[in-house]
Amino acid sequence: MLYTLQNELIEITVADHGAELKSITELSDGTEYIFNGDPKWWKYTSPVLFPIVGKLVNGKYRVNGKEFELPGHGFARISDFKCIREAADEIVFQLNWSEETLKVYPYKFSLEIAYILRKNRVEIIWTVKNIDDKLMYFSIGAHPALKCPIVEGESFEDCYLKFDREENSSRILLLPSGSLSRDRVPTLKGKEFDLNYEIFKGDALVFDDLKSDEITLCSRKSSKSIKMIAKGFPFWGIWTPDKGGAPFICIEPWHGHADFADFAGDISEKDGIRTLAAGKSFDAGYAFVINE
Repeated sequence: MLYTLQNELIEITVADHGAELKSITELSDGTEYIFNGDPKWWKYTSPVLFPIVGKLVNGKYRVNGKEFELPGHGFARISDFKCIREAADEIVFQLNWSEETLKVYPYKFSLEIAYILRKNRVEIIWTVKNIDDKLMYFSIGAHPALKCPIVEGESFEDCYLKFDREENSSRILLLPSGSLSRDRVPTLKGKEFDLNYEIFKGDALVFDDLKSDEITLCSRKSSKSIKMIAKGFPFWGIWTPDKGGAPFICIEPWHGHADFADFAGDISEKDGIRTLAAGKSFDAGYAFVINE
């Protein structure tokens, strides 16, 4: 089922399947800012990554000596959420643990995802609750596909990413398996990063040392832009399919990341993993701002 929120400037559409953002439309001229999910390129639009981000080595992980399996990016993006609150400017979805989730993720949890409209801004807020009686380990991340180029008739190469701080960063290399290498390659220098398909031939660009909290998708040929504001995220991914030609770019803030290829330990030892005590909650989120 699809849900819509609208104010005088923008309209958004969110599906209950995956609590996935499907559209951000500028009402004055109908400009769309989110990729349409054409399966020729990628069947998602803005999946929520939970309870893992990225891939596990051999698709498996261990908790206190017991082995479990999870698909890449976890199960939230392929789960049906329940709409628990709907107002003129806000909608909230919830996914709760079940006997089925316990078979692949041995923690009792609740995940709430709120979408809020404020003028030309869309706020997305996650609330992870540990309703178990033990320490819970998890990762969570965003994977929105921003339409690129935004304006019809422009090209991917006309676009660039603008950072709010000077960057001097090396990306962590991804292996064909989807695991992370220990190798790094210098990638970002300064406040702007010109987009081209060639740099994504080795898959996503993964960073653990960005200074910026804001990344804006801009064009050299027009004034349309969409800014992502994501404060306090230790890891970021930037991705478009490695075959080239896809009309989108993903800007992905993460709490957690794929396994390093040499990792074989317990989930409690996983690099970047978050912990949550019994009965406690974890809040995080990000926002989009149109044409600021």
